[in-house]
Amino acid sequence: MAEEKTNVMRLLDQKKVPYTPHHYASPDGAVDGVTVAGLIGRAPEQVFKTLVTCAPSGAHYVFVVPVLRELDLKAAAKAVGEKSIAMLRQAELLPLTGYVHGGCSPLGMKKQFRTVLDASAQNLETMVVSAGKIGAQVELPPAELARLARAQFAPVAK
Repeated sequence: MAEEKTNVMRLLDQKKVPYTPHHYASPDGAVDGVTVAGLIGRAPEQVFKTLVTCAPSGAHYVFVVPVLRELDLKAAAKAVGEKSIAMLRQAELLPLTGYVHGGCSPLGMKKQFRTVLDASAQNLETMVVSAGKIGAQVELPPAELARLARAQFAPVAK
C-alpha cells in the first residue's frame, strides 16, 4: 500500500525541495516526539515539534523546537519582540492552523505566521518535522525549512 502524500509533501514537491518522507503507525492517535523518533529510526535530537503561541497583542507565532526540549517562553517572546507569549489552547489549534494536535507542521498552515526555528537546528544536516498529519513526518535540511516557512533561527528551547 502506497503511503498517502500530505499537503506539506505536495508543497515541498511543488517548490522542488528534496525531502525524505517518514510514515509510522499511530493506532492510538498522537504519540510523543521521542517515540516518533524511534518509530522512524532517527535520533531524538533530529526530530522537532511545532508549537503555536499567542501574544497579548493578538499576534500568533510558530516555534519549532527539538522534541527532547521545551519552549522557553521568555526567550521565545524576546525572539519575536513581544513582552510575553503563551501556548495556544489546544481547542484553538485546528481552526487557526488547519492542523490537529500532534500533526501540526510549520509548513502549509491556513495562514503564514511568523516562525522561529530553534538555533540548534542550524547544526544539523537534516531535521524532521510533522508532515501535517499524525503518522507522517518529513526530513529536510534546516535551511530549506527556514526558507519555505520564512523562519528565523533563535535560541528558544530550554
